[in-house]
This record gives sequence, C-alpha cells and structure tokens, in this order.
Amino acid sequence: MKENMRGPILPVDCPDNDVIRVGEKYYMLSTSMYFFPGCEILESTDMIHWEHASYVYDSLDGTDRQKLIDGNIYGAGMWAASFRYHKGTFYICFVANDTHSTYLFRSTSIAGPWAMNKIEGFYHDCSLLFDDDDRVYIAYGNRQIYVTELNAALTAPKEGGFHKKVVEDQKEAILGFEGTHFYKINGVYYLIFIHSGPGKWYRTEWCYRSASLDGEFEGREIFSDDNGYRNAGIAQGAIVDTPDGNWYAMLFQDRGGSGRIPYVIPARFVDGWPVIGDSGKLPKEYPTYDYSEPMTIVGSDDFKTVYEKDSCFGFKNIWQFNHEPELSLVTRDLEQGTVSIRTDKVCNNVTEAKNSLTQRMCEPGCDASITVCAKDMKVGDIAGLSALQYLYGTIGIRAEEDGYSIVYACKEGLQTEDTVTVLAHTKKDTVTFQVSARFSPETEEAWFYYDLGEGYVKAPVVRSMPFMLQHFTGYRVAFSVYSTKEAGGTATFRDFVLTPVL
Repeated sequence: MKENMRGPILPVDCPDNDVIRVGEKYYMLSTSMYFFPGCEILESTDMIHWEHASYVYDSLDGTDRQKLIDGNIYGAGMWAASFRYHKGTFYICFVANDTHSTYLFRSTSIAGPWAMNKIEGFYHDCSLLFDDDDRVYIAYGNRQIYVTELNAALTAPKEGGFHKKVVEDQKEAILGFEGTHFYKINGVYYLIFIHSGPGKWYRTEWCYRSASLDGEFEGREIFSDDNGYRNAGIAQGAIVDTPDGNWYAMLFQDRGGSGRIPYVIPARFVDGWPVIGDSGKLPKEYPTYDYSEPMTIVGSDDFKTVYEKDSCFGFKNIWQFNHEPELSLVTRDLEQGTVSIRTDKVCNNVTEAKNSLTQRMCEPGCDASITVCAKDMKVGDIAGLSALQYLYGTIGIRAEEDGYSIVYACKEGLQTEDTVTVLAHTKKDTVTFQVSARFSPETEEAWFYYDLGEGYVKAPVVRSMPFMLQHFTGYRVAFSVYSTKEAGGTATFRDFVLTPVL
C-alpha cells in the first residue's frame, strides 16, 4: 500500500463510513441522508483509489417529505449504516431519522438488486455482528450502548434472545459513546465508538472489549489526534484487515463546509487491544489521496448519455438528486445534451426546489459551471447554480415581465428569509454561471460568476460556507429551477463542467 505524508484518503464528504473487505476488494459506504439515489457504495483494491460501485436504493418510503412535498428531510434520512458480508451475502443496515425506522438491505452482488425489509425497533448508529454460531446481534445507542439479538429472518428482536446494556458513558461527556462498530476478532468482542469527554469538544475513538457478551466490557481510548486541523479530532469509523494480515482504521474528520472527510490510518493489535496509528496518534506516514489521479466520483457531464447500470436515475453516478426526484418533470435531449426541468409548485427558496441535481464539492476546492436557457421559464422563476447547504448561495437568471435579471439569492443566518440581489438586467435568455469554492483551515468561501457571452463577470458577493447541523452535510454544487410566483415554467441546462482544484 502506498504511503506518504498528505491529508485525508478522499477529499470529499463521506461521513459515518463502514468498510469491509471481500477477497482482494474493499467496499465502503457512508451516510447519504436526503440525497437520492441513496447509500452509495465505493470500491477499491488498495483503500486509496476509490470508485463508485453502486447505489443501494432509489427510494425508501416515498413519503411526501422525502419528495420535498409539504416539508423536507434535511438533516434526517439515512444515517450511519452497518456493512457486513456473511456467507456470500452483503448486508446493509441503517435507520432513517425522518421515518424512525430501521432498514435492512441484502444482496448476493455488490451491484444489486437489493432486497429490503424493516427491522422492528429503532437502533441508533447500529452495527451488525454475525457470530460464529450464526446468531446475529445488533449493537446501537448513544451514551448507553445495547446489544440485542435478532431473529433468524432479521426482522425483529429474537423472542427470549440476548438483550443487554453493555456500556454506559459518563454523564459529563459532551458526546456520549455512539457511532458503534461491532466486531468479533480472535474470539473477542469489540465495540468501537466516537466520544468527546467533559470539558471541551474534541472527538476521539474508544474501544470496549469482552471475552463474552455476558461478561463485563472494559474500555480505553485508542485514538486521539486532529492532524493539526482546527482542533477537530479524527474519529468514528471501521477497522479492516488486508489479505496479508495488516490492519487499518477508516475514520473521518469534521472539516467544516467541505463535510466529513475520511482518513485511512495503520492499526495493529497489542495485548488484544486495537491500537490506531502510533500509540493512538497519527503516524508520520499513512495512506492518502493520490492527487495525481483524476477524480472519478465527481466530474463534468455533457448529458448526452443515458446510463442503465449503477446510475442516478439514468444520469452519471456522480450525481444525486436533492431529495427523491419527480422524474415526470425532467426531460432530456441526448442529441443536444440538455436537461430540462419543469416546476410544479411555488417555492420560497432553492432548498425547496424539486429535482435539484447535486455533486459533492471537494477539497481544497473546485470550480463548477453550467449554461442555462430561460426562454420557457415563467415570471419569477429562478434557475441557476448553487453552493447548497443550509446557508446556500445561488447565482441564477430570473424571468421578468420585460426580460431577465441576473440574481444572487442566499440565506444569511438562522432566522432570515431568502435574500435576492439583482446583479444585472439582460434581454438574453441564455447565461453561463460558475461557482468557485475553496476550503482550508482559514477559509471556507464560494465566489459566483455569470457570462452573458462576453466573458465571466464576478458577482460582488462572497458565500461563507460553514457546516450547519440543519442539513448535516458538506456543501454541494447543484443546478435547479424554482418558481416564486407561478408554477409550470421550464429551465434547460447544458454543459456542466466541474474542475477540482487540487
């Protein structure tokens, strides 16, 4: 495995990851929340170069809120899945915090199809364990960690089966144990958690172990380091072994507006305890993202191809819709390379817009552009390109009674309404927009540009991009259209270009 001295393993938002190895290949999934299709699986042969493998579902429950009808599921949806492979079958288990349900997906192929059933009960940050005797347990909780035995069908707790509170964190802890990962290694049960102790917010990794589920679990801190980044500890995630018997931990770090970014850190077992890094500190050398390689999980799109496998509803798998889409409102012209989106409701701002197509932004930055045609929009419609999170910024074209305006729309603060600034007036119905985002320990900002055919004009605005718990994800670039007065207008998009600034 290549090792050097750079930063994270992937420069994009991949929170709450779980990683498994099957043969020579590694698979990773992470929280996808309100983005559809959901539960993206990445694959790798070295834990450095990751590529898209599949999405697990196109729809969960199809609720109105999941479809941006009469509400939304920002900050909710699919959280912190458990990923396991047992006797030829892949298993993925997670809860959705809008439906308060627990979902289990299974497939004999990483590409699917995936069969789904619900498990009776709600298991926060759950982790499955298939024991040697084929009994199946689920560990879960916050501060108080429980282990519950499931029935053979994996649909409910086993009647009369094992159920016990195995660990309880101190009440003074700022963040009680959660983000459970449950393993049995060499006959010993291990529970690995994220934790922030009393006094200050600083995420660390803890482990509890026991020779039996009925026995007492003893625990200790096994990793505490922030790589010199904002005092933001690296913690929560999986441990996985290589074919030659080495161990690695895949943890993530809260890195502000870019999201929660994963690290791969060498690990080993000492006296039966997992030790991550050098005595619980980030080592001088560890696997990192190879910036000489082109990005494959974000990128450009000419919209001239319909993808049948491993796709986002026929779009490239680099895309996800913001909430479950209403595809009857989306049409494509493959010859022209265009995507047309029609509105069917009046919105207050871009976060309510149906059928917004999104991609992750990447560290340390990216430039994204798209061309928009507004000739079929209705008065008050706004179509454009966004830096999308709770405190969003949108550069777009608005249809007026006597032409068009170039506008910047944003949200500033928790209580403020959408603010719209007119940047220019034009009779032209086609405009190219660009969003440029940069992330560093000192700066999280986006700049906005528009081009009416004579070169880019920089908008006199700057979007600060803090990580906000209301959405609970890193910033994304998104293109969309929404109506502010009358539904039924259509915007047409073409030539999306995303360039990572690495």
